[in-house]
Amino acid sequence: MEELNLPRDNNHGGHHRKTSSVINRLSRIEGHVRAIKRMVVAGKPCPDILIQFAAVKAAVQKAAQVVLEDHVESCLSQAASKGDIDKEWQSLKEALDKYIS
Repeated sequence: MEELNLPRDNNHGGHHRKTSSVINRLSRIEGHVRAIKRMVVAGKPCPDILIQFAAVKAAVQKAAQVVLEDHVESCLSQAASKGDIDKEWQSLKEALDKYIS
């Protein structure tokens, strides 16, 4: 697998160990969405298209889960060691509120 040279997020200082995994998942999701578009253009049956939407939805949820795991393992851990845990927890809570609703 190709190693990506990605910038570190200086806003909260976390080193994200799962960035490559998230990017790979998003690339697969992109391809899947393009395939759904082709299905719509080709006039494929609606139930078949809906099944593909369900697959994309599950893939997006899994990608979000990986981001959350990475955040907990990396960012929250580092924030705790630096004494900035309250700010990081608040940021996570706000993001989860938006994601869940």
